[in-house]
Amino acid sequence: MPSFAIPVPDAAAHAAALARLDGLVKPLGSLGRLEELAAWLSAAHGVVPPRPLDDVRVVVFAGDHGVSAQSAYPREVTAAMVRVFLAGRSGVTVLAAQVGARVRVADIAVDWDGAGVPDEVTAHKVRRGSGAIDVEDALAPGEARQAFEAGRAIAAEESGADVLVPGDMGIGNTTVCAAVVASSLGLPAAEVVGTGTGVSGEALDRKTAVVAAALDRAAGRSADPFERLTAVGSACLAATTGFLVEAATRGIPVLLDGIFSATAAVLARDLAPGAERWWLAGHRSTEPAQAFALKALGLTPILDLGLRLGEGSGAVQAVPTLRAAQTIIANMGRLADLE
Repeated sequence: MPSFAIPVPDAAAHAAALARLDGLVKPLGSLGRLEELAAWLSAAHGVVPPRPLDDVRVVVFAGDHGVSAQSAYPREVTAAMVRVFLAGRSGVTVLAAQVGARVRVADIAVDWDGAGVPDEVTAHKVRRGSGAIDVEDALAPGEARQAFEAGRAIAAEESGADVLVPGDMGIGNTTVCAAVVASSLGLPAAEVVGTGTGVSGEALDRKTAVVAAALDRAAGRSADPFERLTAVGSACLAATTGFLVEAATRGIPVLLDGIFSATAAVLARDLAPGAERWWLAGHRSTEPAQAFALKALGLTPILDLGLRLGEGSGAVQAVPTLRAAQTIIANMGRLADLE
């Protein structure tokens, strides 16, 4: 496996931030998680107080999956949603506009020709769709690494950001994520499969059966993250994994979104131990696989709003909370200055 040099957040800045927080005009620890986040940001930026979070960027990794038949929506929705993102009318784009974040869409594996969309959208495309993981590999040999490198390149292109948010769009992606989390953590299908786009009853049973079949088919291939991605993952998941690794190598804070980015984070941590120190969990999704992934990563979600849209929408909602943490440590008065 490749080796990555992951920097360590500044421990001295973290300690100095905690000392500064204890000296503000408030009871000790009274601002709870905001204080923890302020110290985390100080360590990430290497300075107290941390810099304002003015430049927040969302990258939505789009791709189709061969298991999309298990979804409540047809796979054609993926391509249609790319155009909605570009028009600025998707959930994440309207929420991002509210907090001043920019949204970029990267077509990694959408099953269409991409006619009429900007070249930036398709610049890192790897393939059209992916295999049905219950009966075949998701990717051809070498494609997982190709997509991983595409994600790294995208992170490099967005390296001026104060915070990066990985988003996702792809019908069937919660099925893929359930399979990858189960393969990564040694869990049975029944414990990781969730409702995704809203399936229930027999449809949920079929989804669970697909994940179980995928795990049986890929048994013995879980040790190598790239093999996991090839067997039961997808190109857009591999690209998101590369994006997270590259952001960590550059010391860029990342707000993870829901199940998709949490799954990529498990893979990225396996490839680049220590990278998880540069990530925060933006929100808790309703997918059980995300809970397992975040526990394995040692991350606690900032928000819990019952969201399951994906796209980066939940993480974007955590941006105001991060900004609140930054302004508290930067602008609150100090006890020592009271007359």
